Amino acid sequence: METFDLIVVGSGAAGAMAALRGAELGLSVLIVEKAHKFGGTSATSGGVMWVPDHGLNGDVGDSAEEALRYLRTVIQVPVDAARLAAYVAQAPAMLRFLKDSGLPVMAAAWPDYFPEAPGARADRSVICPTFDGRELGDERYPLMREQFSRFKLFHRYAMDLTETFALMMQHRGWRFTAAKVIARYWLDIGARRVSARDRRFTQGAGLMGALYKLVFARGVTLRLETALESLIVDEAGVVTGVTVRRFGQSHTIAARHGVVLAAGGFEWNQALRDRFYPVPGLTRHSSTPEDANRGEALIAAEAVGASVAHVDQGWWIPTMTLPAPKASNFHEIHQAAFDVGRPWSVCVNRNGVRFVNEATGYDRFGQAMVEDHLRTGANMPCWLIFDAKFRAKFSAGGLMPTVHTPDTRIPEHWWDHYMFRAGSIAELADKIGVPGPALAQTVQAMNGYAVTGVDPEFGRGGNIYDRFFGDPTVTPNPNLGPIDTAPYYAVPINNGDLGTKGGLCCDAQARVLDGAGQPIAHLYAAGNCAASPFGDCYPGAGGTIGPALTFGFVAANDIAARAHERGMAE
Repeated sequence: METFDLIVVGSGAAGAMAALRGAELGLSVLIVEKAHKFGGTSATSGGVMWVPDHGLNGDVGDSAEEALRYLRTVIQVPVDAARLAAYVAQAPAMLRFLKDSGLPVMAAAWPDYFPEAPGARADRSVICPTFDGRELGDERYPLMREQFSRFKLFHRYAMDLTETFALMMQHRGWRFTAAKVIARYWLDIGARRVSARDRRFTQGAGLMGALYKLVFARGVTLRLETALESLIVDEAGVVTGVTVRRFGQSHTIAARHGVVLAAGGFEWNQALRDRFYPVPGLTRHSSTPEDANRGEALIAAEAVGASVAHVDQGWWIPTMTLPAPKASNFHEIHQAAFDVGRPWSVCVNRNGVRFVNEATGYDRFGQAMVEDHLRTGANMPCWLIFDAKFRAKFSAGGLMPTVHTPDTRIPEHWWDHYMFRAGSIAELADKIGVPGPALAQTVQAMNGYAVTGVDPEFGRGGNIYDRFFGDPTVTPNPNLGPIDTAPYYAVPINNGDLGTKGGLCCDAQARVLDGAGQPIAHLYAAGNCAASPFGDCYPGAGGTIGPALTFGFVAANDIAARAHERGMAE
């Protein structure tokens, strides 16, 4: 039987970190990945890490104590205090390891998602710069999972976060930014000879490209198209390896010292959604890679006695659906994380009533959708309502602004199915099946709030996070503008996700726990495969990848320490 010191299941951020750190500490490491490409959901993400007390800008007043004060305030369900403290303590150590290994990182000035809470800050999110994908080697460069086409300019050209927001908000000089992005691609003649893919790996691809350059340099073995079937457990209850399937053939691989499950969550498994979620939603509303994360690792671990936690929660994000360009009978999911909080718009449930501060963090928006649906039965989907001013400047999910996609370029059969347009609010309400008087009253109230700059219902635009993604040219409140210019539009908004918050119950060392709260020997989990240390909370940008990297790092440290102790004993 083939044997490695450490087997990692899944090639996203958690798996890559466990493999990198394990190899750095002298372990032989195998990564198995069921997909045809590596990088996992992390490679399609924004690539942001939430790391308290990171010290990248020197001592600016953050601390583990302040981070824990913030987290204890915003987390609303019981969590493992030791695991939460381990995250706050180990995340900076993980980041130092990445920096010392040569991975460039920088702090971003993004507010925490609960800016009103004690201990909140605007500097805990960490990003990586653009990575040259060809540094992976021309044979590997096309094999890393790439950003969705919906995150690229004209579905082709890679953009970093600064460029993305410049174009999204039509900041001054945005046309020059677009021209630069396009020219940069076509002038890269050498890369065009290798692949149509942009060699500039940005956002999550930038992080994962730089991470995998380090992983490959340390001799880690990566096997694609290799799916986990089951865990191997000996008579003493120790996990000793895995059974995997590749192109229809099953075989076993032994792990001397540990298995790390880092295969993502279960958002593409409808049966698990129905089992765990209070309002299940549909798999196809997820914004993660289609049919990728189906919970195979969770199922395999449950089969050997593992317990789960926080499985009633997803990393929620509002999404909408449009036909996929140049692909018959396929649909594409578009995120609307920031669109729903722009001026000249409002979100209502199917009763025509607001239910949330639309500019709040996207996870809090999704939680509000669930709560409203449980209360009224009239949400999921809800409706984003906006006027011609909004339409001219902002995207609405996949509906691009008129400067990019005027109404005349939208296929006629999309209207009144994917998006709706009318000459009046009353006519729009009739088209989307929302009570006209209720919607008219909601719009009238919002128009009044736009004049005063104060939203007395939900406080939209009343904190630094809301305003960060508002329009600074709109006064007195950058998140409020009168909805008063025909035509009027509506798009249905679903409760999508960035993955699942809940998963395998783990301790502070990332060890998977059984139903009695005891570690299952040699079995670890990290990333969305494990239950979030934050419970029901999304504390800030990077709240998924930060813990994924950190507990991948923690797991490898624990495995290597035990392996070296065993080696010394022998």
